[in-house]
Amino acid sequence: MESRPVPSSVLVGQAVLDDALTNRGTAFTDEERDAYGLRGMLPPAVETLEEQVARCHAAFLACADPVAQLIYLRQLQDTNEVLFYRLVTDHVSEMLPVVYTPTVGEGCRRFSEIYRRPRGLFLSYADRGRIRELLANRPHRDVDVIVVTDGQRILGLGDLGANGMGIPIGKLSLYTAVGGIDPARTLPVLLDVGTDTTEVRDDPRYLGWRHKRVTGSDYDDFVTEFVDAVRAELPDVLLQWEDFATAQARPILERYRDTMLTFNDDIQGTAAVVLGALTSAARLSKVALTGQRVVMVGAGSAAIGVLDMVREAMVRAGLSEDEARGRIWVVDVDGLLTTSRRGLSPEQQAYARDADELDEWTTTKPSLIDVIENVAPTTLVGLSTVGGLFDEEVVSTMAGLVDRPIILPLSNPTSSSEADPADLMTWTGGLALVATGSPYPPVEVDGVEVEVAQSNNVYVFPAIGLAVTAARATRVTDSMLVAAATELGAVAAERATDDPAPLLPPVSDLPATARRVALAAALAAVEDGVAPPATEAQLRAAIHRARWTPHYA
Repeated sequence: MESRPVPSSVLVGQAVLDDALTNRGTAFTDEERDAYGLRGMLPPAVETLEEQVARCHAAFLACADPVAQLIYLRQLQDTNEVLFYRLVTDHVSEMLPVVYTPTVGEGCRRFSEIYRRPRGLFLSYADRGRIRELLANRPHRDVDVIVVTDGQRILGLGDLGANGMGIPIGKLSLYTAVGGIDPARTLPVLLDVGTDTTEVRDDPRYLGWRHKRVTGSDYDDFVTEFVDAVRAELPDVLLQWEDFATAQARPILERYRDTMLTFNDDIQGTAAVVLGALTSAARLSKVALTGQRVVMVGAGSAAIGVLDMVREAMVRAGLSEDEARGRIWVVDVDGLLTTSRRGLSPEQQAYARDADELDEWTTTKPSLIDVIENVAPTTLVGLSTVGGLFDEEVVSTMAGLVDRPIILPLSNPTSSSEADPADLMTWTGGLALVATGSPYPPVEVDGVEVEVAQSNNVYVFPAIGLAVTAARATRVTDSMLVAAATELGAVAAERATDDPAPLLPPVSDLPATARRVALAAALAAVEDGVAPPATEAQLRAAIHRARWTPHYA
């Protein structure tokens, strides 16, 4: 699917240049300039798309810092979407850290300061009772994917309120650049229910609703009004929940996952990518997934989501539910989760260890190092947001107990990462199998530079969007996400011809990887009965037809 032609009967002159979806700038031919009334409004040179990309790439590189690069890219996206997406896809490895993590975090901090043009919908609590009316104001009638946030848990940065809109915009950019979703059929949404971050709320440049965050039944009612409006206006849309706080994220997901086409990327997308990396690492470590002993540090919604998916994959590989749970330990700021702990959520209680198991341990309140010494984990996962938590003592202790420690410091941004991959390699003699949540430069192992796999959700969520669009799925099921993760691990394994090797495919291959992951998810959707019957060949063809590509029609 290529970009749409200019609707000359509707748009002429400046209006053509102002429409980012149809504007071609200096690529308009002489004939088109005459037909659309553009003669004299553009420099005389007629450029190809490739020439435009080269010029824009040079301008991108000339920017003073990553935030300036982000501002430049957003302005380009607001001016010419085809050119923006062609630039991003031609230089995806270079652009990904700017369009999304880590630069998007600083972009959100400064969202009100660097705001230029409107994009998406801001649905404010002050407009409650009118949300369907506001949703009807969307710029395009037909929408395939909505990404929505309430701004409360933006990356590891906390409650940024309306400034969190940078996240849905960035995510949807990747739905298009990687998954091929038509940008005209995407919609970023910010549920503005206030913010409890005083410095954000009191910033004179802040563009959001200046109010303390709405909570309790008022918050729930507002979310319900939004969902009802989506169901009425866009009943077939894929609704992705993004960066909601733990207290809201899972209840919202559980409330709607069985009744509409929806998923939570922090819970389910993160889990699928981590499972993909773990599947790849298990092959390299020669310890099957069913033989892994997993210690998770962190007990928030993302961490529990990862464990739920790992457990599901272990069960599908042959373990019973109890056996799978028995291979998982969870540590938070107060130590190991045990059945004697009060205040655990039902999801956390599922992984609490029986206090009787600690009878032979040297402590009744085990810390992370105590757990490692007693469990000898094969896999250590960090979703704690505590920078440097996996220190030399922790890592060396683990490396002394297993041959190939799998260590996944996944917290974002980089300052919150539990460990630096270079340190992990030094402390384990190059034996660690590592994937991180933030981007890191290659590490040197025995004189060879090895790329560090970034466990970025971009490996999964664009593919899920492509899968449900092509297969016409009505739900996102656990089977679809496990299938996506398994295929992601398989793609990585095919490329892992050397050891050490990255645990995930290269970022430069993201679009091709997305097509394979989408096909696996689409096949699972058909098998689960949430998509119309179709053969693999039919789904492959549907995925090809559904992909929008950045070319001038």
